[in-house]
Amino acid sequence: MTAKIPRDRANDYDEKIVQKRRDFVQERTNIELSHVGNYSFEPEATRGNIENFIGVAQIPIGLAGALLVNGEYAKGEFFVPLATTEGTLVASYNRGMKLLRESGGVTTTVVDDAMQRAPVFVFKSAREARDFGVWATARFEDIKAKAEATTSVGKLRDIQQFPAGRFLYLRFNYTTGDAAGQNMVGKATKAACDWMHWIYPNVERYQLEGGLATDKKTSFVNTLHARGKRVIAEATIPADKMKEIMHVSVEQIFEARLTSQLGGYLAGVNNNGAHSANGITAMFIACGQDVANVAESSAAAVYAEITISGDYYFSITIPSLIVATYGGGTGLPTQRECLEILDCYGKDKVKKFAEIVAATVLCGELSLGTAVIADEWVSSHEQYGRNRL
Repeated sequence: MTAKIPRDRANDYDEKIVQKRRDFVQERTNIELSHVGNYSFEPEATRGNIENFIGVAQIPIGLAGALLVNGEYAKGEFFVPLATTEGTLVASYNRGMKLLRESGGVTTTVVDDAMQRAPVFVFKSAREARDFGVWATARFEDIKAKAEATTSVGKLRDIQQFPAGRFLYLRFNYTTGDAAGQNMVGKATKAACDWMHWIYPNVERYQLEGGLATDKKTSFVNTLHARGKRVIAEATIPADKMKEIMHVSVEQIFEARLTSQLGGYLAGVNNNGAHSANGITAMFIACGQDVANVAESSAAAVYAEITISGDYYFSITIPSLIVATYGGGTGLPTQRECLEILDCYGKDKVKKFAEIVAATVLCGELSLGTAVIADEWVSSHEQYGRNRL
């Protein structure tokens, strides 16, 4: 008979049952969880974040900065916590932050904000599906009311329609306040769709998620229409600062960008930058974000040019940055502290956090790109990234 993981239906987050689960592991593997079981908060704090809690994964957190941001929500200098096990990562972002700080900072702009659920309705024919779409457009205010009745925060912004065969895919777009909102919009969309299914004749069936929201997957639709926050970070780097700090000329880095973009095209990448996932993942872990959202959030479009004055304009557009400053993992003690370092915990802080993430990513893109050209990439990893037995 298969052994069962110990549980307590009355209180599964009591320290006694947590210890029983660690003992369960030790009995079967002879591994004592002395590090996993060493944490600074009560297990009860993890209720709603994890099941069968046994302890924590301790990931080193480094500090990079100061990062100078000229945003609409993030203004001034910030010291950024980055959780990672990759040597050189913090040093690299720190280097990029120095370059952009001495160049006047990073300008950031949040240009869109939407979280989706995308149900699909099935009919006998394409014509019936089309007619349903006409009806849904006419009844938008009723649908909106049904959806928003389930939440005090979420607001249904609009519904996009994508007909295919006898199916009509509907992409419900919401704003979700300071929460990431995937669960929020799922509940709201279900309420709206249950009503639509009940009131409209001839619907064969509907499925709450038809795949068009592309939850935790990169997609063209989210690159074009945004999922989460669509953020742009940009800066102009003086040629002399590029040479002094990064040891490359503007012409060298621009030529290298053209070359790597061609290579990326041949490879079929969805991101013409260097490594946006690195900084985003490190900030997500430190600040209590849903790390699986890096699959969408790391998609990026980089643009660069040499200005008339000979300086280097550089920008990155992150179309689907899914972040939160309230709910989910943001309230866990360690993650909350990291958000508080940035003054980004709680209400009305999510766009500020999104701007800081985007600015951090821009710094990392420039740092890695110039390190490769200056032939400092491998030597940096040898200096900072050696941890070999």
